[in-house]
Amino acid sequence: MANVQSGKMIVGLDIGTSKVVALVGEVGEDGVIEIVGIGTHPSRGLKKGVVVNIESTVQSIQRAIEEAQLMAGCRIHSAFVGVAGNHIRSLNSHGIVAIRDREVSSADLERVLDAAQAVAIPADQRVLHTLPQDYVIDNQEGVREPLGMSGVRLEAKVHVVTCAVNAAQNIEKCVRRCGLEIDDIILEQLASAYSVLTDDEKELGVCLVDIGGGTTDIAIFTEGAIRHTAVIPIAGDQVTNDIAMALRTPTQYAEEIKIRYACALAKLAGAGETIKVPSVGDRPPRELSRQALAEVVEPRYDELFTLIQAELRRSGYEDLIPAGIVLTGGTSKMEGAVELAEEIFHMPVRLGVPHGVKGLGDVVRNPIYSTGVGLLLYGLQKQTDGISLSGPSIRDSYRGGDDEAKAPLFERLQAWVKGNF
Repeated sequence: MANVQSGKMIVGLDIGTSKVVALVGEVGEDGVIEIVGIGTHPSRGLKKGVVVNIESTVQSIQRAIEEAQLMAGCRIHSAFVGVAGNHIRSLNSHGIVAIRDREVSSADLERVLDAAQAVAIPADQRVLHTLPQDYVIDNQEGVREPLGMSGVRLEAKVHVVTCAVNAAQNIEKCVRRCGLEIDDIILEQLASAYSVLTDDEKELGVCLVDIGGGTTDIAIFTEGAIRHTAVIPIAGDQVTNDIAMALRTPTQYAEEIKIRYACALAKLAGAGETIKVPSVGDRPPRELSRQALAEVVEPRYDELFTLIQAELRRSGYEDLIPAGIVLTGGTSKMEGAVELAEEIFHMPVRLGVPHGVKGLGDVVRNPIYSTGVGLLLYGLQKQTDGISLSGPSIRDSYRGGDDEAKAPLFERLQAWVKGNF
């Protein structure tokens, strides 16, 4: 399996509200990805995870891609791209089909997933992922890998994720303007889950919270499968705005102060520590205690965690996640964020960093790269499986993917005719 893939390059492109990250990974002999190139650039054309300015976004993507290309020493032609935003909707559905030849084949699995995603979705939404949770074969529940099992009736329970058509098209447009093809579009919290969560946590029940610049993405896993996804359009940008308003300082300085000095729990900030705050216009900078800054930041984090808790309760999975909560993303790095989350959720909370890849370890072991690394791991799994995990891939829907499927069938027919006549 791994030898076929080894030497291949996989590219993950995480287009976020605060920055664009391009990661280039090479698949090693042992089937583990080694990161050989990394490029980041501040992103200016997105608000709350959705493209609002195509030109700026294209420039950011180009810069990040150029940086990654220089570092990896190779050209980048296509990438796995992450999508997020307030337009993401999700639902649990199920599909039933009769099993042909009394044995489950991969064709049956495709048919049952097709049947499961045949749900009424609004015209402006499209199916992004159909993620199988588990299968039922003739009243036999809890089947994870049904391939090759005998039975008459196959039922699949799936999690369907939909996104706004125009939001996905805008992201595709930006990536294509940079001269890149899109291998697939992936939900960002799903990608983060690949790189941050362990299998034990997914089995036991865990909630992944990816707090970025513009959106907070939530994914809930129990019994090894994804059960619920949600997006809250409040994240790091709101904290920056609060600091800018309260300290009366321009936004770029507020961002800098937030990253360097802010603390999400007021009692952790020492009263004696002071920071210099630049003023607007030509007024001289002012001195301010770090405690006062923490008192501005804490209520906003408190509100964000309360919203996440409300979403957990609404989904009905609050009591089903004994492994607790895993925070990841740039905004979760702030000092005191984990402690504050523990106080609010009353369950174990840890900070998740990407694992499962080699190379540039000291750089990549950082919550801000969890989505980027996850895109690489998703890409590897997708290429290794050889079958589409989430319905027809984007590439197929753009240039008739049927030609590729027809060729082997035609060759098989030819061989059959030669053999029989």
